[in-house]
Amino acid sequence: MPPAGTPPQQRAHVQASAQHGKKKKTKTAYLIEPISAFYLFLAADLVAAGFAPMQDCDETFNYWEPTHYLSHGYGLQTWEYSPDYAIRSWLYTALHAAVANLRRLLPGSNKVAEFYFVRYVLAAVCALAQTLMWRSVCRALTPRIGLFFIMALVFSPGNFHASAAYLPSSFAMYTAMLGAAAFMDWRRGLKTSLAMFWFAVGAVVGWPFSAALCAPFLLEEAVFALLSDKDGFFHAVIRLVRGVIAALLLVLVDMGVNTFFYRKFEMVSWNIVKYNVFASTGGPDLYGTEPWTFYFKNLALNFNIWFVLALLALPLFLLHKLLSRAGQSATSGLRTVVFLAPFYLWLAIFTAQPHKEERFMYPAYPFLALNGAFSLHVLLAAFGSTDRRTLAGLIPARLKLLAFALAILLSANLGLARMWGLYTAYSAPLHVYAPLATAGRPGQSVCLGKEWHRFPSSYFLPHRMHAKFVRSAFRGLLPGEFAETRTGFGFWSGTWLPTQGMNDENRDDPAKYVDLATCAFLVDTQYPARQGEALPPSEPDYVADTARWEEVACVPFLDAARTPFLARALWVPDLELGADQTLIVLPQHDCVDKLRELPSGLVTASRFLEYEKSYEVRFILDQKILSRHLSCASTNRHFLQNYYILPLLEI
Repeated sequence: MPPAGTPPQQRAHVQASAQHGKKKKTKTAYLIEPISAFYLFLAADLVAAGFAPMQDCDETFNYWEPTHYLSHGYGLQTWEYSPDYAIRSWLYTALHAAVANLRRLLPGSNKVAEFYFVRYVLAAVCALAQTLMWRSVCRALTPRIGLFFIMALVFSPGNFHASAAYLPSSFAMYTAMLGAAAFMDWRRGLKTSLAMFWFAVGAVVGWPFSAALCAPFLLEEAVFALLSDKDGFFHAVIRLVRGVIAALLLVLVDMGVNTFFYRKFEMVSWNIVKYNVFASTGGPDLYGTEPWTFYFKNLALNFNIWFVLALLALPLFLLHKLLSRAGQSATSGLRTVVFLAPFYLWLAIFTAQPHKEERFMYPAYPFLALNGAFSLHVLLAAFGSTDRRTLAGLIPARLKLLAFALAILLSANLGLARMWGLYTAYSAPLHVYAPLATAGRPGQSVCLGKEWHRFPSSYFLPHRMHAKFVRSAFRGLLPGEFAETRTGFGFWSGTWLPTQGMNDENRDDPAKYVDLATCAFLVDTQYPARQGEALPPSEPDYVADTARWEEVACVPFLDAARTPFLARALWVPDLELGADQTLIVLPQHDCVDKLRELPSGLVTASRFLEYEKSYEVRFILDQKILSRHLSCASTNRHFLQNYYILPLLEI
């Protein structure tokens, strides 16, 4: 208390400003919230998981079938899984089999549900990896580049193919994004060891060649180590040693798992490199070669303007450095070159290889998107100038904004048109097997002739129904079958038992085929536009043999050989190209034309209702009506072939 008589002291007050009490906006490294970015990536990847056709028979036979074997005890076996060659990792397969088995614990489980559950999990993992890389791009470069990175991936057909594909190249894409995210983000210190670990996961568990994407980042680390003082050099060496130790431990785990399955000591990642690089019997070139332009055409289809921008990234950056008055520091310039380098490195390596496949580009897709986003950022910075002394400054801002918006909308629409076109043209193999759930019985065989390479896996066949092969014009090596788990040799004995008829030279093995009379069902295609053309003796028109076969289901499928390029590349509406020429040719026959009793006891009766160029076929089973819409005629596409399941008639 102040002494009595002391005048009261004046309290000092700080006058609050008009903004006092309001929450100050903190500067953020993102234009959108990270959770929103994750949801955008997740939505795009889940759409891919649910609707993307399978691009490559390698996905079916080298990954889905071994996974089916681990989960259900039987499946098809390629020569790569023969203990004599051992160039496929059982660790990679077992991880996916574990995910599939999780779905079996949930209500309403069946094999198709397991298939899509694995795809949805892969989509979620991909979305998480994309979000982490996007976050690092925003922090290391600019938020605007991060926003363009999202656009480049979400609307690209390339991401539609790769994000949920069960392929080592897709897995390597996930881990490459995680590794790049760790290398890029220098907040809270360098994360070299973590980044090396993620690249090692992709190389050891997935695809060994994906380790090449790590090279520019390691080169950056080496340069900074050499330019640092003693302490900096020492810490850099420690980080590298930790990364190497993590990679070696991972190799040991992979070797242990594969040794368990093959029952002999195997380093699968080395076997893959040895076969693809040092093979004396022809190696991967036996399966086809392509010209150097293959990837340029393919990437242009799958990324449209983003691919062009990706190619221009480094030239634009160098030009910007030369013309910019306030140039970046040498350190930031080197970092930018490092971020742009992986895409160029990957494209150069695989363009030089004679054997080319679309999936080989998957690990580089995020880096393509990054390069494209960077180029667009540089172009906007240049053309966004308001300096009247420059040509860009004379263009009205609204006109520049309109041009930018139109370019982005055009790219997005081209991407969506290609995705929808792929689904409508090539998704038949994922749908045509559905009636077998009621028409087929355990122990029966579903035979594949010329359509063997489009088989989506045994996950689409009812339990204990097996896929078999009948002769076609193909003369390469087809898969055999794993020894079933109930053969008395223990769990998964097919992974180590000796195999017959396997070779790494793509030589045909007659033992892989069965007699047509043993087939309860046959999957085949018919080309209505090729009626009257001579057919190979080994590929007759089974659909026309109505005395022996009856159609259970048919689904439209693109006849690529007779479809114009534009209609193959994109979905297009019904456009008349002339007085008597259109992009659509409709089959002139019905899918189910008679009332017959099938071997399974299923009675089919059909009533065709033409509605928007589609037909409704009703299947009658135990007096209950099950409606299935089978667009046999076509909805809006070009020259079509039909995809059939045919049961063998008992006559």
